[in-house]
Amino acid sequence: MDRVALRGLKARGHHGVFPREREEGQTFLVDLVLGLDTRPAAASDDLAKTVHYGIVAEEVVAVVEGEPVDLIETLAERIADQCLKHEGVQEVEVVVHKPDAPITVPFDDVTITITRSRV
Repeated sequence: MDRVALRGLKARGHHGVFPREREEGQTFLVDLVLGLDTRPAAASDDLAKTVHYGIVAEEVVAVVEGEPVDLIETLAERIADQCLKHEGVQEVEVVVHKPDAPITVPFDDVTITITRSRV
């Protein structure tokens, strides 16, 4: 399986369990690795035979900016579901970064990584 990666998609969302997170929102970053067979697209040089990663990026940002959820686990699952709606995508790895998580000690980032497939 071939891989198409998108790194550092940035969007503002209102996800979290605390009222401040829901009211003020915060920046989330998303990394994706889409698993698909790119041979048909390469052989024909036809965008219709692969995944349009620009559209995927827009859809993922819309998920992050959309309906709030409590957990980044839920957000990652919604992102994976959206990616798998694309016919050629057989598998997706989603990493959701929450660099401004409400943690009381110094830290760089909080992430959740999930892998989902059609199988």
